[in-house]
Amino acid sequence: MTASPDATDRRFATTLAKGLSVLRAFRASDDGLGNAEIAERTGLPKSTVSRLTFTLRSLGYLTHARRNDRYRPGPALLALGNVAQASISFVELAGPIMQQLADDTGTLSLMLARDNAKLLIVRTWRPRGMSSLWLETGHRLPFHGTSSGHAMLAAMTEELFETTVANAQGDRGLTLDIAKQARRTAYDQLRTRGFNITSPDQYFASNIHAASKPFHARDLTEPVVFSCGAMPQDLTLDRLANEVGPKLNDAVQELERMMGQPAMLTLRD
Repeated sequence: MTASPDATDRRFATTLAKGLSVLRAFRASDDGLGNAEIAERTGLPKSTVSRLTFTLRSLGYLTHARRNDRYRPGPALLALGNVAQASISFVELAGPIMQQLADDTGTLSLMLARDNAKLLIVRTWRPRGMSSLWLETGHRLPFHGTSSGHAMLAAMTEELFETTVANAQGDRGLTLDIAKQARRTAYDQLRTRGFNITSPDQYFASNIHAASKPFHARDLTEPVVFSCGAMPQDLTLDRLANEVGPKLNDAVQELERMMGQPAMLTLRD
């Protein structure tokens, strides 16, 4: 579990943070997790994980059917997720728009949010009737070497940028100077053409071509990023720049119009 700079603040509830890291360890493709697997994913001692999973199961946030069974997300967590989705108004509106984008371009469309030192995939839309990239809700991507990560850095306030880079420093070679350059380059692309494509020589994974665009919702304090991508053999850089990227830009602009809000970008040196 990556420590946050806020962890040194006396108001920071360490036990709560550890409990939430247990919940974040689960992925959509998991057929349950044991304490040892949760400990490996979170970096927490197995004894700590055992206490946390017992507590979370007692409160309904985790469940298991019988003794020694694997833990799975429980009904209280489902209810909490439904409340969050209903409270964030743009998520439901974005669904048909992003599904249409996925179908029209044959790419996997994603919505990502910051999760401390990583980007977390919170929604996916797969093109109907076509194979696509294997990425799922709950999967995490680095800030360095991804179009979504660079787009997010470009859209952040200076304070959030500094906090995020401090958390992610060293991940895949990320430094403050590299982050600042990625932020400037992505911002220039977002300003001139409405979407960001990271140069292939910076990719953290060579088997993905993707374009990204941030979205600022009024009911959130920080941006999310919409992205679409596919394997290079299915999505050339030329098609990414001249077809898929512009369609992504149009899709996010449509969402902005539906929400009655202008596009907003922030970059401060």
